[in-house]
Amino acid sequence: MKNQSISQKSSKPFVIGKFPGFGIIALLFFLYVYVPLIILVVFSFNAGNSATIWNEFGIGWYIKAFANDDIQRSAINSLIVGVTATTIATLFATLSALVMARGGKFRGQTVSYAIIMLPLMVPEIVTAVATLSFFSAIGLQLGLGNVIVAHTVFCIPFAFLPIRARLQGMDDTMEQAAHDLYANDQQAFRYVTLPLLMPGIISGAMLAFIISIDDFIITLMVAPAGSTTLPLYIYGMVRMGITPEINAVSTVMLAVSTLFVTLSYFTGRKK
Repeated sequence: MKNQSISQKSSKPFVIGKFPGFGIIALLFFLYVYVPLIILVVFSFNAGNSATIWNEFGIGWYIKAFANDDIQRSAINSLIVGVTATTIATLFATLSALVMARGGKFRGQTVSYAIIMLPLMVPEIVTAVATLSFFSAIGLQLGLGNVIVAHTVFCIPFAFLPIRARLQGMDDTMEQAAHDLYANDQQAFRYVTLPLLMPGIISGAMLAFIISIDDFIITLMVAPAGSTTLPLYIYGMVRMGITPEINAVSTVMLAVSTLFVTLSYFTGRKK
């Protein structure tokens, strides 16, 4: 009876939430992460000229930010880079995921997977310096195209992960049934695989887009004159002093990032 009691106690799963002090540590962690963001959002609606002293509620800084020609130009550059890099990166990620998940075993598969995921494992500053060195070595001077090329390579693994996860969760019997009904490979992919894979593709594309829009380090390294994106413009504004206008622009970017990450999460979970 004693041994049975000990066995029942040992069979209980370990619950990290019951670890002493876990709740306090978790609370401190969330406060550290989210309180600065809440302060940023609150002071973006400050009608005064100070970014740290509250005066009264107002949206004047948002109006001023949206009317700023430099901010508009930087936002357009960010959208051009984000949309173009996302489209190309998602295409490559989709093809890579199909080869990895549906191409069967092949020599060098593990190495290929590691190469695809390399931008996630290498520190971003190292990737930025290496990209700058490579562009300088080959003499690449495409203006905003330099940023697009760099962002495309960097965004591929972010688009790849949701697509690969979607493929792994798909039942391949649907594709087999399509072949049994005399569909060729192209028809089976177009009418069966692609519609089932589309939530993963959309999720990966949104994740890649928000990574591109928010990227600063790689853009700082490779962007030539006249190719300023919104993160670079915000960085330039911060160097001259923090104002409520910076808070307003940062709040808009935070809202866009949160929206896309949320949509990416729920789209990826769609049955």
